[in-house]
Amino acid sequence: MKAWLAPAKLNLFLHVVGQRTDGLHELQTLFQLLDFGDLLSFEITENGSISRAGGSALPAEDLCVRAARALQQAGNTGLGARIRLTKRIPVGAGLGGGSSDAASVLVALNQLWSTGLKEDDLADIGQSLGADVPLFVRGSSAWGEGIGEQLTPTDLPLRQFCVVWPDVQVSTKTIFSDPELTRNTPRIRIPGPFEGDRRNDLEPVARRRFPEVGECLDWLGQFGAARMTGSGSAAFLAVASIRAGEELLEQLPSGLRGFVANGINRNPVFVDEPDGV
Repeated sequence: MKAWLAPAKLNLFLHVVGQRTDGLHELQTLFQLLDFGDLLSFEITENGSISRAGGSALPAEDLCVRAARALQQAGNTGLGARIRLTKRIPVGAGLGGGSSDAASVLVALNQLWSTGLKEDDLADIGQSLGADVPLFVRGSSAWGEGIGEQLTPTDLPLRQFCVVWPDVQVSTKTIFSDPELTRNTPRIRIPGPFEGDRRNDLEPVARRRFPEVGECLDWLGQFGAARMTGSGSAAFLAVASIRAGEELLEQLPSGLRGFVANGINRNPVFVDEPDGV
């Protein structure tokens, strides 16, 4: 049975450049996919039932079922699925786990059910589930604007990252609703260069609201330019090699966990798909 990778993502930087009348925030960000992530597999059912096999009741799993039901309706199919999720991406860490899981459900079941929806159709369904889902549906590292759904695929240098997080789940809503959040960072007019005065505008709020996030960033920051991804809680650092990152993890203090991964420009399970799927 094929295992579908639902990759984690990093926001190499994240600028909040405005706020819309509906309360959502306008962003500019650079998404880096990783070769580390959750794994999904599917058993197709003939009676239209959709369920999860095993595992605890994680929010990400609920999103998987919602994604499958949305695709079932959009694709007008009577088939169903039993979804098995091997969860490796921590919840509430800013690594996109739930969104990536939902996207993999959409892409995989679109193929397995032969519903024939195009990538743009799947991205539209994904956006109704969460702002980051279209990123993972399209399966490429990307320059992101709008609320994160306006994506330009980007080939990034292939680097390795050490990712560390504390034992705390950060609420995205809590961070974005904080009155002290900076919401007027000047827009980048052209998508690049991506170096220079780049930061995560959510980091100061996350540090203040969740002290564990600050402690994590400070620990990883001893070894280089550490940065928070998304709304936290995870921090990341580019390292010289996988082994160099593993040596950092060997020094992890109590209360922190981590992994080392390669940056990738394309989800490998999407590479061999037919055009338009």
